[in-house]
Amino acid sequence: MARRERVMRMSVEQPLWRALTAYRVLTMLYAVGLFATAYEEFARPWVAVAYYAVLGAWTLATLPRVANAARCTKRFLAADLTVAITGILLTPVADAHERVQAGGPTLPSIWTAGAVLAFAVKGGWRWAALASSLVAIANLVERGTPARDTVHNVILVCIASIAIGYVVEVARASERTLARALEIEAATRERERLARDIHDSVLQVLAMVQRRGAVIGGEAAELGRMAGEQEVALRTLVSGGLVPVSRVSEDAAEGAVVRSVDEEPPQSGPVDLRALLAPYAGAKVSLAEPGAPVPLAPVAAREVAAAVGAALDNVRRHAGEQARAWILVEDEPDEVIVTVRDDGPGIPQGRLAQAEGEGRLGVALSIRGRLRDLGGSAELVSVPGQGTEVELKVPKDVTDARGKAEQR
Repeated sequence: MARRERVMRMSVEQPLWRALTAYRVLTMLYAVGLFATAYEEFARPWVAVAYYAVLGAWTLATLPRVANAARCTKRFLAADLTVAITGILLTPVADAHERVQAGGPTLPSIWTAGAVLAFAVKGGWRWAALASSLVAIANLVERGTPARDTVHNVILVCIASIAIGYVVEVARASERTLARALEIEAATRERERLARDIHDSVLQVLAMVQRRGAVIGGEAAELGRMAGEQEVALRTLVSGGLVPVSRVSEDAAEGAVVRSVDEEPPQSGPVDLRALLAPYAGAKVSLAEPGAPVPLAPVAAREVAAAVGAALDNVRRHAGEQARAWILVEDEPDEVIVTVRDDGPGIPQGRLAQAEGEGRLGVALSIRGRLRDLGGSAELVSVPGQGTEVELKVPKDVTDARGKAEQR
């Protein structure tokens, strides 16, 4: 089953907007409640009533505006801050002079902080500094003198908003870095998957054409030479750079997570590994398996079978057409072990590392890469003159490293 990686976008900034939405509603109700408890002390309560009517309508009508960064535009932020500052400047008109001088709350009260925080979440600490400075000036004008409690409240709002704005900027930078890293990882895994598929098909055919052409001679030899050149070029491409990463982000503040997407509908229920390995048995390949089914998650069973096929391809290619091979399947309580052994000449010490450096990634990708993605392992033991043994281990509760968990 083909599988590809897709980068899905999401923003960890979204909870801040949800919290800001709730904050605006709650602080609006708080400001109205303060006014209701001190209604008789106001000099011109009708001014406050009119302002609170506007404030309540504005808060409820603009809730969609503070739902995300895209809807929270500069024009809205300016209008929102204007509502807050207007309420601060109207306080001496509506409230008694004695209450204002005694440090009574302004008409918008702590609702004003929500307007400033919107600047911080949207534009970072610089926008927060600008908004909090305007609020500070309005508070000083409302009070007339820089009283201690006024200065205290102003400084508190400034520090809190600037700090939140700075944290938002750092979070955005981290999200961009994480998004890029996840995209590179997704592209790398896709390249490895393509490399395994190519090795299991195209490269094997090109190598066979090269060998047969050299044996036949004549024009076939030239065809074999060209096939060999293409094999080298394709191996270089497979083991080279990353697959280009698509850019689908609509907002610089968005992050990313990687999810695997199946090209075909997933198969439900475990698969009997014996059924997938049976086609490999033949005159020169012996299969020893348990009498009972060996259930594995579908993705695990297919990858193990493909790894066994890659190991047998290596036997035919490097040990010769006359080499014999044996497949042993062991069903353990927590894992399944499949061993592929041959009676070939074995692999000289250091040859695998040399082949991998030359771009021949059969063992690295077609065998070890498959098992690694399943959370398993592949061990290769080879003694010159005594054959090669490949031991594949895969857990029964498979967690695919590409992001999808499958259990027995």
